[in-house]
Amino acid sequence: MVRAALWLSSAALILPAAAFAQSAPGPATGDDYHRDAPPEIIITAPYARNQADILSGTSVLSGEELTRELRPTIGETLARQPGVSATSFGPNASRPVLRGLQGERVRVLTDGIGSFDVSNTSVDHAVAINPLTADRIEVLRGPSALLFGSSAIGGVVNVIDSRIPRRVPTEPIHVDAIGTYGTAANERSGAAAVDVPVTDKVVFHLDGTFGQTDDLRTGGYLLSRPLREQAAASDEAEVRELADLRGRLPNSQSKMWEVAGGAAIVTDTGNLGFSVSHLDNRYGVPERFDVADHDHEGEAEGEEEGHAHEQVTLHVRQTRADMRAEVNTGDGFVEKLRVRGGIANYRHDEIEDTGEIGTSFYNRGLEARVEAVQAAQGAWRGAFGGQMYIRDLNIVGEEKFIPKSETQQFGLFTLQSFDLGAFRAEAGGRYEYSTARAAADIDLGNDNIRRRFNSFSGSLGASVGLADNVRFGLNASHTERAPSAEELFANGPHAGTQAFEIGNPGFAKEISDGLEATLKGSGDGYSFGLSAYHNWFRNFIYENPTGAEQDELPVFQYQQADARLWGFEAEASARLGKIGETAINIDGLADYTRATIVDRGPAPRIPPLRVLGGVEAQGRLVQLRGEVEHVTAQDRVADLETTTPAYTMVNASVSLRPFGQDSKTTLMVSANNLFDVEARRHASFLKDYAPLAGRDIRVTARLAL
Repeated sequence: MVRAALWLSSAALILPAAAFAQSAPGPATGDDYHRDAPPEIIITAPYARNQADILSGTSVLSGEELTRELRPTIGETLARQPGVSATSFGPNASRPVLRGLQGERVRVLTDGIGSFDVSNTSVDHAVAINPLTADRIEVLRGPSALLFGSSAIGGVVNVIDSRIPRRVPTEPIHVDAIGTYGTAANERSGAAAVDVPVTDKVVFHLDGTFGQTDDLRTGGYLLSRPLREQAAASDEAEVRELADLRGRLPNSQSKMWEVAGGAAIVTDTGNLGFSVSHLDNRYGVPERFDVADHDHEGEAEGEEEGHAHEQVTLHVRQTRADMRAEVNTGDGFVEKLRVRGGIANYRHDEIEDTGEIGTSFYNRGLEARVEAVQAAQGAWRGAFGGQMYIRDLNIVGEEKFIPKSETQQFGLFTLQSFDLGAFRAEAGGRYEYSTARAAADIDLGNDNIRRRFNSFSGSLGASVGLADNVRFGLNASHTERAPSAEELFANGPHAGTQAFEIGNPGFAKEISDGLEATLKGSGDGYSFGLSAYHNWFRNFIYENPTGAEQDELPVFQYQQADARLWGFEAEASARLGKIGETAINIDGLADYTRATIVDRGPAPRIPPLRVLGGVEAQGRLVQLRGEVEHVTAQDRVADLETTTPAYTMVNASVSLRPFGQDSKTTLMVSANNLFDVEARRHASFLKDYAPLAGRDIRVTARLAL
């Protein structure tokens, strides 16, 4: 790991060296300094691309839409995007679910580099990325995400911030700030960022964030209907009382702060920058209420009730350093070189209600990417590069369900595209060598185990213009994913999923062959996009309940089987007309995923059909929006999985730009879940105990000076 870090630092210094002697770029003043790429442009790629040219589903969250959707977790921030759901393990730990896939099959990045946390290990572990610092969030679903690793088979979420500045402001000081108050959890949060130019080529950056919430107020009952009925039928008075629990979700409070500093040298032919940040996040894990009758006499003799009544608090700390370098090389075959890297130390303690630390997770991570962007050669352009990722994970304590492990991945990738006007084609490929090694500090039936995998992934697609600004595309992909250390080596109690998990060190690679068709179009006053996909999996990794019990938890064994996954995403918007200078627009989206494990039945925790429609009045200074989201019931469930009822939410918002249409300063008031309905996400392990937030009135002010 040390040698890798030295290599990364050396590369960062060499690549942009020639750029520093050049002249400074043109002025970047006021809002120009933070003006982002428009939503139709995707910058999560070696070179910027139009959404219409990407042969899979994409989403961009920026500007006022980002302000309206912003929540303390990245999962809840993105949950209303097409093809996206969330794990929703209470209000403080929620990771994105893309096309029904989560955990190891979805990568969550910050400016192209991983989050260096353990959120992929368990749903009760929060992502160590702060949404309040985001300037823009991009979501890539499907094979276009494979440039960022074979584990991105479901997709990629990339949170883009300005901690490493890209421009030098001409003001003496540039300030961005945001503050939010939300009623559902008495949420108080704020963030501020300052950029100071010290020369015409050098800029310093500093930002800080603070957030605090009380227990979340939910809509309706805390327990699902089947659990309420079970509690009401109990012989114990204390258990019967659980059937009437409503309102506040116990042990769902949180307190978070983060500070970061950075600096960059920016010229017209390159840039070099770095940042250092520290995150401290302390949050409660909502309780699973035990509605079963107990033998109190047995408990009095010392028998334990297991994991059901624990109120655990997680205390997360992460310190990370990031760097980015870029140099324009001229008019040769390669026009631009980029290096992006990061390194982090992560720790979280799981603190029991007695104040004792039950389990601690230690994670050290390093990731680096080198990209070479090719100069356009007529209709042909492309990029190629390399990537490495190293992770050391160590768990200490009573719930050590994974041995000390090390994961290393080294990849080579390329993307090549051809634009012949009406006809466009692209091809992508990735080779990845990965190793996973486990120490013999828990019983795996063997001493130290090391697995090696060679993974090959590729895609080939084309699109054709059917009319002005309307394109139909078809993409075929083959992806291979090496099993994670958790899937290979798990063997112990896991409180987050309430399971005793057992991995399989002999797993083969997970392989998927897929087809995706897209239809995208836009014009004056309208836009639409439709994606339909089908994936055929071999060696699909899933958890299967064995029916046994260990440590008072049901045993789940990781297994492999063939699987099928298909679905669609659709979104559209149109301008109905104008009233003076105010445009009246409507928009809508729908998504659905169906996943089946061959010869077994439905895959677990797959979100059901969801539709959302909105109407918006967009004026120069004021925007009004109302929307209705309906999520259908999910009764297509796996073994030991419960069904989830349908729900309908109504949301509304008003946004004001007091300093003019082009100003970044906004004041927004939004009302979410106006009718205080009881809503549960099927993708959540905790859905039967922890519904989503009830009525939440949010006031957000965003300032740019």
